[in-house]
Amino acid sequence: MTAILVLALVLTAGAATVVVLTDAPARQAVTLSAFGLVLVLLFMVLQAPDVALSELGVGTAIVPLLVMLALNTMRKDRADRDRRDRR
Repeated sequence: MTAILVLALVLTAGAATVVVLTDAPARQAVTLSAFGLVLVLLFMVLQAPDVALSELGVGTAIVPLLVMLALNTMRKDRADRDRRDRR
């Protein structure tokens, strides 16, 4: 069990590092979703299935989706502002 826990912790640290080092916000949302899956694995190893299910829903699906929607809205607003400025 200790080896599995160490492996899960190393995977978590690696995935967190990848999220932090990702430059583009859209790619960061995708890596954040992958990080959520790694956290689900860690919580399952730590025998916390209720926390794992919450992380699966929130950290893997909802937060990255909200980030992508916010980025899309910002891009549309910027495009609309540029069109108005050209007139």
